[in-house]
Amino acid sequence: MTHNTPLSPRPLRHFSEAHHRVLTVAQLRSHGVTSADLTEQCRPGGPWQQLLPNVILLHPGPPTSEERLHGALLYAARESAPGVPAQPTAQDTHRPLYADAMITGLAALTLHGFSATPPLNSLDHVDVLVPRLRRLRSAGYVRVLRTPALPKPKAVTGLPVAPVPRALADAVAELTDAQAVRRLLTEAVRGGHCEPAAVVRELTHAKLLSRPHVVDAVDALLAEGRAIAEDRLYRMVREYGLPDPVWNVDLRLPGGPHLGGLDAYWPDQAVAVELDTRAPRQDDDALWSEYARKREHLERLGITVVYVTPRKLRDAMEQQATVIRTALMASVDRDPAAYVVVLPR
Repeated sequence: MTHNTPLSPRPLRHFSEAHHRVLTVAQLRSHGVTSADLTEQCRPGGPWQQLLPNVILLHPGPPTSEERLHGALLYAARESAPGVPAQPTAQDTHRPLYADAMITGLAALTLHGFSATPPLNSLDHVDVLVPRLRRLRSAGYVRVLRTPALPKPKAVTGLPVAPVPRALADAVAELTDAQAVRRLLTEAVRGGHCEPAAVVRELTHAKLLSRPHVVDAVDALLAEGRAIAEDRLYRMVREYGLPDPVWNVDLRLPGGPHLGGLDAYWPDQAVAVELDTRAPRQDDDALWSEYARKREHLERLGITVVYVTPRKLRDAMEQQATVIRTALMASVDRDPAAYVVVLPR
């Protein structure tokens, strides 16, 4: 065979043995399936069926959950050239999978392992996220959602899936049940899927914080996130051998004004720790100014303030313990701090 000899079409039985028995019309044609073949195979009662526009299911009967997801991505993925989908065939694995498309919404949360979401086979539709300028309509069980900038997908069971905060925002946008929204947001934090600030940021971008039931759920989410962060702070002090601080205190000048609340304080070393659990809402700048004013005031009094975020406590606890230990050790080289009254908060 010379390099100019055309390849023979792959036999149709190859598809029935494939792990994913869902292909686009363009992919079938690239394997030598003609329009007449396709019409014959997809006849009523035939061995194939049209799952979505230009997407063929290569067996009779209902699709599996995996085949529905695979078909949704095949339908929504950007074509690299007219009529040629960007997905690879079994012999073309160097091309990008599902270009410019990813699963989002409730289906994505189920793939991420949420227990508060319905099983995949019970979902009426599958949300697929694509760039805003894509000319693509919702079809069949696929609902197309658009965004100015696609997030970086997570690979779950080999499928591109929107990160949890984005998937949450897309799911919440269609939910009116306050309890359902609260369950999803709480599981996101309690299950360790993401931090509250990331969720609130996506809800803000999606303009969902004008809905009362979403605001109520966010308040519960922030309370849940703070409780988890406080528990991690206690665990960090215990596990990394830091001296015991006084917990959850207010500082005041003797006979003077209130200086602010702190999550942990070492009076002998004049070192304070405060959890930065700010959520990115519209009043974020004002809240950060309040944080900055308090820190500046305390440091003028000789008190070292260490701000710790919930994410750093989760992902880099040892590093945060080192920062606090260093501040405690450095206290011997500083001038004595002003006397302050320490009160329980």
